[in-house]
Amino acid sequence: MAPDRQHIRLRWNPVFIHLLAWAIVFLFPLLFIERFESMRRVHEFSLIKFYVQPISIAVIFYINYLWLIDKVLFRKKTVQFILYNLLLIVVANVVIYLVHRMIIPDEFLHHRPIPRPPRPGLMQWQDSITLALMVGLSVAIKMTQKWIVSEKERKQLEQERTEAELKNLKNQLNPHFLFNTLNNIYSLIAISPDRAQSAVLELSKMLRYVLYENAQAYVPMEKELEFNHNYIELMRLRLARHVKVEVDMPDGLCRGYQIAPLLFITLIENAFKHGTSATEPSFVKIVMREPSPGVIECRIENSCFPKDESDKSGSGIGLKNLSRQLELLYPGKYTLHAESDTRVYRSSLTIDLN
Repeated sequence: MAPDRQHIRLRWNPVFIHLLAWAIVFLFPLLFIERFESMRRVHEFSLIKFYVQPISIAVIFYINYLWLIDKVLFRKKTVQFILYNLLLIVVANVVIYLVHRMIIPDEFLHHRPIPRPPRPGLMQWQDSITLALMVGLSVAIKMTQKWIVSEKERKQLEQERTEAELKNLKNQLNPHFLFNTLNNIYSLIAISPDRAQSAVLELSKMLRYVLYENAQAYVPMEKELEFNHNYIELMRLRLARHVKVEVDMPDGLCRGYQIAPLLFITLIENAFKHGTSATEPSFVKIVMREPSPGVIECRIENSCFPKDESDKSGSGIGLKNLSRQLELLYPGKYTLHAESDTRVYRSSLTIDLN
């Protein structure tokens, strides 16, 4: 029911504005209309005299507003549109002249026979200018309405295109994430079957999040942090003792805020993939904090062990998708930075959730 009421309200708003505007136009002459000194009522011929011009204005306005602009001007028939309006202005001037000088006798207006002077040419020019301005006003209103509708349709189309692109990026990211995680479990099976079983259990929890929560546009920050924590614990299971993992991820970061899912996992995943070695000492340090209310920051440092070219799992799909998702979801409200030297790779992501 609420959408129906909103639709009716939106439909009636322009009608109310039109009624209000014309009420002002038609009531304005009452401030200057002729009145009898002995009677507090408006003379009927005075009403006709004073309202013939507003009526002409209204007729020309709606002929343009409801027909000529859509059927002629918007179809690129500009010359024809101008000729139609010149004809309308001439006809309106003739009608105004006839009403003022022929239909309404001056004897009724002034109660005494007096010669009727011709209508001054200046007044006819003023009427023509007023009518021409009304044509311009109708065109301006119609053009503005057309622009508003076009802008709304453009934004709707842009939103649909963005949603489709985000969905496509997520569809690419999910297999990428699963592929890397299965590789980790595969390597863990050879080292410790018991820990591999625990890893499969953790993976099932994470896949539930990926399949169901990832389908939503935004999720509570608490769930996203929990997912990141579960992934880190899963990675710990396969790491050798010489790999040092430091995690500083306090509970309650950005509590009450919503965030697009799976944004930080790409950086965390890359840290474990490219920052650990099965034979050499290595480290991964992950720090997440809230530098100001509603702003989440993730900083990661890890030792640098680039994969060789034969390892296709490190193809960079995740980082490319992350950058594009951030551009679509948080334009102007995020910073993504990465740098490396021969030993340490540093990455950071800050998002303003306000």
